[in-house]
Amino acid sequence: MWIAAFGPESNRMLPDELRNAIRVRHYSRRTEEAYVGWIKRFILFHKKRHPREIGISGVQTFLTHLAVERHVSASTQNQALSAILFLYRDVLKVDDFNFEMVVHARRPERLPVVLTREEVRVTFGEMSGTPRLVAALLYGAGLRLPGMSDAASEGCRLRKERNSCSGRQRTEGPPDDASGIRQGGAAATS
Repeated sequence: MWIAAFGPESNRMLPDELRNAIRVRHYSRRTEEAYVGWIKRFILFHKKRHPREIGISGVQTFLTHLAVERHVSASTQNQALSAILFLYRDVLKVDDFNFEMVVHARRPERLPVVLTREEVRVTFGEMSGTPRLVAALLYGAGLRLPGMSDAASEGCRLRKERNSCSGRQRTEGPPDDASGIRQGGAAATS
């Protein structure tokens, strides 16, 4: 395939040895695919040289290339590093590398976006009807936007349910204390 695992005199190919080492440790198939892909890119980046010939400086060069020229995220860079470290430690059994010199990429600190009370009031003032009700419920419950579509569809499903006694369709409105949230539309009718 790409390169002999333990030098040109070896019959075993590096991808096969890598896959065997991953499978023995019961890693997931997705991890196997990712690690094999990163090792392949690492070797191709170094013009198909055997990883034993590359060394720590080659690892640092590859990771720098990923960050600076390929613009990968910190988590992607760390995944590549984990694959390379797995190759050296667990497949090639290289002990003379100073792995502590390899620096993990730091993820940028993300600050949560928080609206002021005035911004919330203005936002709700621009909304009306069911979207306003759903947004107010999500906001009041502390849910985030990714959960909004699931919650909205669940809310619509719950709104139209069969009455098990009469078999007729009914529409549920908000509770009495939440009716001020909803602009337009009447309160619940049974």
